[in-house]
Amino acid sequence: MAGETTDCQSSYCGDNLNPIRFPFRLIDEQSESCGFRGFNLRCVFPNTILINLPRAGEFVVRNIDYNSQVMQIYDPLNCLPAKLSKFNLSNSPFSVSYYQYFTLLSCPSDANLFVYKPIECLSNSSFLILATDSKTFATSMTSNETGCVVYERLSVPVNQPYDDGLTSQLNEDISLTWGTPDCEYCEANGMSCGYEDITSKTITCFSNNYVDSATNGFSKFIIIAFAVAIPAMTVLAITCFLYYRDRLMNRNRRSTITSVTDPVEPSIIVGLDQATIESYTKVVLGESKRLPGHDDATCPICLSEYNVKETVRCIPECLHCFHADCIDEWLKMNGTCPICRNSPTVIK
Repeated sequence: MAGETTDCQSSYCGDNLNPIRFPFRLIDEQSESCGFRGFNLRCVFPNTILINLPRAGEFVVRNIDYNSQVMQIYDPLNCLPAKLSKFNLSNSPFSVSYYQYFTLLSCPSDANLFVYKPIECLSNSSFLILATDSKTFATSMTSNETGCVVYERLSVPVNQPYDDGLTSQLNEDISLTWGTPDCEYCEANGMSCGYEDITSKTITCFSNNYVDSATNGFSKFIIIAFAVAIPAMTVLAITCFLYYRDRLMNRNRRSTITSVTDPVEPSIIVGLDQATIESYTKVVLGESKRLPGHDDATCPICLSEYNVKETVRCIPECLHCFHADCIDEWLKMNGTCPICRNSPTVIK
């Protein structure tokens, strides 16, 4: 109907604290009138936000700053250099502040690279890949006896140009900006941006009532959850106390007599076979120690911090990551993710 206004509230992807609102919209959660063309996002269980950029590929959204109209993204497989050769924003509403040229060098795996660190996700047992923004360094490495040759030249999106003359891992987040729709005035004045009505597609400012309703609803949910949880926890604590008290009393009584117990049936352990486990993504951590999925600092199984060059394995769909050795042993005994208990789909 003409003059009909949109009714759009902020949406969230699981427990991810990034609110999704105009110009973005969450596919299958918000109607098309709640977002601007090219700003579609997808929620992957349990809390990963993805955006698909035409001719660039799919990236994870780390943060959205609506005031500055800046979005930070990164490669979900932790190998951004592999995507940079095809990175093109010409068919998207986004842009970057600067592009800087880097030269990729392919060097023999036994070459003496001194302190220069290769890009691990592009290197293998036969050759190592270095990236540098210095023409002098590239010329020096290809003209001496290192055996290095030019592998590729890339135009890399950066927040600001720099020239340190050394190698780079090319694994920093990409900051994307957008100018259309321009909602900075609305955001600066405590309002939100959106379509005035469905038919005209005119952009206007709204009070934050429709956005705050989602926040207020979430706050009410938290209050209700605590109101229900606290009495339940009290009852549980009393029940546990009585249970263990009775066990202690029964144990003391049984200590004076000889009892015969029935054999205990062994528990059945259901895990995954090795072929299935090996099909899950396995990545060697680089200098940033950034995981392909959730950005955790420690392995949830062994509680040890991740270190450079350690191998991690990630469970598909939920993208929870662990030390490869830790999760391999776990999955042999259990067929679910140790964090969310999700049963991952087997990759064929």
